[in-house]
Amino acid sequence: MHSTHRRRITGILLAAGKGCRFDASGTQDKLLQRLPDGDMVAVASARRMRAALANVIAVVRPEAQELVGPLRELGCDVLPCAQAGQGMAASLVHALLAAQDGDGWVIGLADMPFVAPETISALVQTIDGGADIAAPVYQGRRGNPIAFSREHLARLLELEGDRGARDLLETFPVAQVSVNDPGILRDIDTREDLDAAART
Repeated sequence: MHSTHRRRITGILLAAGKGCRFDASGTQDKLLQRLPDGDMVAVASARRMRAALANVIAVVRPEAQELVGPLRELGCDVLPCAQAGQGMAASLVHALLAAQDGDGWVIGLADMPFVAPETISALVQTIDGGADIAAPVYQGRRGNPIAFSREHLARLLELEGDRGARDLLETFPVAQVSVNDPGILRDIDTREDLDAAART
């Protein structure tokens, strides 16, 4: 008999990066920039993740106070990470330690505000179906976010530096989830990216 039990999958939104390519001086945080609909970049990313997942943890730098209120209003658990400057892996490990009793995690980047909630749901379904890593693919190109089952928790907790979980994707089987979602490839990395968002 088919089990109706769904695994408890938590969303992790990595929103603690400096975004040096956007502004080398560090005075303008790309995650705080406004998109055409008025949302800040990180808030738009969180909104889409929350549309697909009941539990979302957003990792922010301690000084990024402007993000805390809007993210909490969306229902995210906001987790400041004092070690964020050590690289993406530090933020990810910080969030995983807070959510390590879950059955899996969808790891998203806060500078990717165009990912469709349906894509996140498809990744969750793939993990529910028994995959240990699931990644979305659009027109042959793999993008973000990436989902992991509990099978990889210990390996994720050992990550260091700024490569995130890329090494795991190169080492272990990845279920490729075909999606009609160019948002998995679009980030706000430069001012040109933000200008392009305003034109679309």
